[in-house]
Amino acid sequence: MAENKSLEAEKNEIQTETERIRDRRLYSAYADVIENESEILVLADIPGADEKSIELTLEKNVLKIFAYPDVEAPQGYNLAYAEYGVGDYERSFVLSDEIDRDKIEAKVKNGVLHLRLPKSTAARMRKIDIQAG
Repeated sequence: MAENKSLEAEKNEIQTETERIRDRRLYSAYADVIENESEILVLADIPGADEKSIELTLEKNVLKIFAYPDVEAPQGYNLAYAEYGVGDYERSFVLSDEIDRDKIEAKVKNGVLHLRLPKSTAARMRKIDIQAG
């Protein structure tokens, strides 16, 4: 049973070919993507991160999330057992042309990054009136 927990935790680590400067694990942030007629919301889990430790970039059609949370162990204690892996987070999303890039908003609360990706006016669904002929 313990072996399964180990495999699940490792599954979330990013396998990367790029050289890393930081000597920490790199995780892919879990995310939920929800949509309505006017926007797409991305809710990404980044435990321990705040607005100062998250970096968002948008280059061409790729929105990248980088997070470098500072997790401090309580002073005067030695770690006896850990299930929570400490490391950095990275996640990328390819945006379609329907997203209005100038109106993207981001906020973080309680370790969850909220990305609001508004759809451009041309991409929104609209009802077309039919006239008699």
